[in-house]
Amino acid sequence: MAAANEAATGDARGADGAPAGHEALRARRDTISDALRRTARRHRERNALSFAGRRWSFAALDRAVDRVARGLIAAGLTRGDRLGALGRNSDAYLILWLACARAGIIHVPVNYALTGRELRYIVEQSGARALIVDPALEGNARTALGEGTGPWFGTLFGGTGLDVLGLAEAAGLAEGEGEPVEVAIEDGDVVQLLYTSGTTAAPKGAMMTSRGLLAEYLSCILALDFGPGDRALAALPLYHTAQMHAFTMPQLLAGAETVLIEAPVPETCLRLIEEHRLTSFFAPPTVWISLLRHPDFGTRDLTCLRHVYYGASIMPVPVLEELRARLPGAQPYNCYGQSEIAPLATVLRPEEHDARPASCGRPVFNVETRIVDDAMQDVAVGERGEIVHRSPQLMAGYWDKPEETREAFRGGWFHSGDVGVMDEAGYITVVDRVKDVIKTGGTIVASREVEEVLFTHPSVSEVAVIALPHPKWIEAVTAVVVMRPGTDASADDLIAHCRAGLAPFKVPKRILFQEDLPRNTAGKLLKRELRAQYAGLGWSDEAERPEDARVR
Repeated sequence: MAAANEAATGDARGADGAPAGHEALRARRDTISDALRRTARRHRERNALSFAGRRWSFAALDRAVDRVARGLIAAGLTRGDRLGALGRNSDAYLILWLACARAGIIHVPVNYALTGRELRYIVEQSGARALIVDPALEGNARTALGEGTGPWFGTLFGGTGLDVLGLAEAAGLAEGEGEPVEVAIEDGDVVQLLYTSGTTAAPKGAMMTSRGLLAEYLSCILALDFGPGDRALAALPLYHTAQMHAFTMPQLLAGAETVLIEAPVPETCLRLIEEHRLTSFFAPPTVWISLLRHPDFGTRDLTCLRHVYYGASIMPVPVLEELRARLPGAQPYNCYGQSEIAPLATVLRPEEHDARPASCGRPVFNVETRIVDDAMQDVAVGERGEIVHRSPQLMAGYWDKPEETREAFRGGWFHSGDVGVMDEAGYITVVDRVKDVIKTGGTIVASREVEEVLFTHPSVSEVAVIALPHPKWIEAVTAVVVMRPGTDASADDLIAHCRAGLAPFKVPKRILFQEDLPRNTAGKLLKRELRAQYAGLGWSDEAERPEDARVR
């Protein structure tokens, strides 16, 4: 009994003087690196990843990760160091992330659209020792960081110094080639800092651990039906948690094959789905809308698609109905969550869509969710409240921001910042982001409800409903609309359409027309940019019209 207690507490010593419990801990360890190695041994020479004509089997990918991890360690990086990754999608980008996880280095993905102060803030706030860049972005990065004591630079591909693709492809050249890299890492170590978008304050780095991410990958595999027979198109940015952690990583560990492309260009996506007979594709609503509106959607053979996933923002029900009608053989999945929960929290599965098309489903395997009021009490069925979560998937906290961490986890639950309702069967519907709720004349209006009605008008291609300052109503419901080609409905037509389907106080006070809507590189609609763009628009002086909009 005493010996068993010693082994359990790690007090026993082995022949080499090291704690005997250390070997037991290593045998039970479950990190991102361990999961990849297991997958490579299971699937070996099957295709894991292709990009720009390069194909990687599972075994070759694992060996490449070892070579890059070895190169990072040789460059002086050690366990716990932060490494910034600035690049568009590529096989090298994915390999770098996996190599960081294997070497115990904290991966810091950086939005490649950031410039100047925004880019510098993330590099400096994370304390990154190295920045690995896409060569096309290196000039921008060096300009943003300036001269001095910043991180040293490497490249994802095409460089002369530390170059990820060069290391990955240099089979037999690196010292120790063939021997797996072993670093004393643990399940609870931080493996990635995921910076939030910073819509209301400076971005915060969510500290993601192997334990949390693997818990989320299991939830994804179960809820989204990933398996070895899948052939997935990955088109959204890998720096974003949705593509990387809700799709590419769990699909990889489930044995699926991924066709990776740099960006979700509609004609490229549609062509590749047809040519490679791809079975699975994820995109936010804005990308699905662009695909549906592209002429190739009606001419390409897309019958190979078995699973279509949407999320990252609210999908308008009329768009969902059009997608289902035009892809009748594909099963739809609605995915909802936040970066801090790795990110998947709830899923509406295919068989649940007919009864509840506006719902984001129920919590996934490793998530518990409630809808609460300001006092952290459950609201009544059908009543609005904030969506909060408990889950092993959750971040360990925000990097170097203890006050923000305490606020996010107040009451022992993670606060999403989303407003939702739950029905009697536990299905959740996201009503709005807290920051997107409109308070007009003392009455609350959900922007989504107004958008849903406008999307049913045959002339409307895209719409974003926002609040603008108003001298009487304080906030006025305002719709920014993109019209379908060849249509010319007036603002009065659209307002009349809204009056037929909405209470009077929800009807937009103004319709603004644009050629397109602002999005980030992950396809998310940027309502904050619309609010800033039109903030000075007067309610009596039509001379304040912005140049890129038709105001009526």
